[in-house]
Amino acid sequence: MISREKAPTAQETFMQMAQAAGLRGRLLVTVGILILVRLGIFLPVPGLDRARFAEAIAGNNAVFGLLDIFSGRGLSTLGIFALGILPFINASIIIQLLTAAIPSLENLQKNEGEQGRRKISQITRYVTVVWATIQSVAFSAIFLNQFALNPGIPFVLETAIALTAGSMFVMWASELITERGLGNGASLLIFVNIVASLPKALGDTIDLVQVGGRETIGRVIVLILVFLATIVGIVFVQEGIRRIPIISARRQVGRRVLAEQRSYLPLRLNSGGVMPIIFAAAILSLPLLIANFTRNPEIANIVNTYLSPGGSGAWVYALVYLVSIIFFSYFYSSLIVNPVDVAQNLKKMGSSIPGIRPGKATSEYLERVINRLTFLGAIFLGFVAIIPTAVESALGVPTFRGLGATSLLILVGVAIDTAKQVQTYVISQRYEGMVKQ
Repeated sequence: MISREKAPTAQETFMQMAQAAGLRGRLLVTVGILILVRLGIFLPVPGLDRARFAEAIAGNNAVFGLLDIFSGRGLSTLGIFALGILPFINASIIIQLLTAAIPSLENLQKNEGEQGRRKISQITRYVTVVWATIQSVAFSAIFLNQFALNPGIPFVLETAIALTAGSMFVMWASELITERGLGNGASLLIFVNIVASLPKALGDTIDLVQVGGRETIGRVIVLILVFLATIVGIVFVQEGIRRIPIISARRQVGRRVLAEQRSYLPLRLNSGGVMPIIFAAAILSLPLLIANFTRNPEIANIVNTYLSPGGSGAWVYALVYLVSIIFFSYFYSSLIVNPVDVAQNLKKMGSSIPGIRPGKATSEYLERVINRLTFLGAIFLGFVAIIPTAVESALGVPTFRGLGATSLLILVGVAIDTAKQVQTYVISQRYEGMVKQ
């Protein structure tokens, strides 16, 4: 159940941010850490022939794709933060899948409260170290070693240590933002990396328009209109809420009899927010990474044909992407909203849904509603993610490749979630001011 407190306007929010020391401090911490992580992208990994490396990846954008964008061009510039936040995201996927399969982890998450969540976070960090080490060693030995000035085991070990340490620093920075800053740290780091890739995409698009003439201008305008329509659809999905009516029974407090109260239980159309999109994109990036590591022409051909948005068999990519979004949407929904717990809490508070018996009947009703909402939200998100990419390929405008619907979904979703958290702080400080008065 929610409060009917009116949300502050944008002007009120900025005024409160300027006046509130706590909120201002969180904002400064967030901005400072984001700048620090961006600077780390440009700290070079030593011992590499960068001219040869640039030539090798010049025509290989389909292989790097989202990996390079999610790392803020860290892979193409070969900074010590080249892996970025991706190992932490992959480790989070692994732990959350294991949580659903291993009873002890599930018990930690559901029944141990804050202590259990801290233990799971610690386990996720250990898995991140292992996963980052595996990725760093594979990336250094199979791919970077051929561009080394002095190739061999010492180079592989030094580079792997540097990349692993950089990934651990990025993970620590993301957790610091989540704890002491504003918003979700991992999501904000990806947000900033995507924004950092926009100038290059815009510059390439301008060059394409200058070379292609009026016909290319028309194609770019159509693509921009599709992107704008996509943003509207994303906001619709992110803000969509199903309000379940709630009736609170009459209660006697001392000599006073409180009348029956009506409110509602808000169930989001997309309860997982932007995380299902990030996880689905991370899963789809793994085949591209494997193809790049193995350097096997047959594997690379299959991946570029069927698991790349620009391949001739892009429908397979679209189908896998859609299924991944649906899966992670349901998975996140099951973690965020537990119908049984909600039904029990309503029963304890003496509240009920009109026409639905308290207890098991309420939990079954809520489960049906949540499943339908999750399915609709996931399907809508899937189509919103696929259509702009298909339009890019049909119009022949490759300059936004990798900055299509997936990036738009992340940008808009993270912006909405962060803005809501800021508004939550503003409302809480408004209440604190009322209490002090």
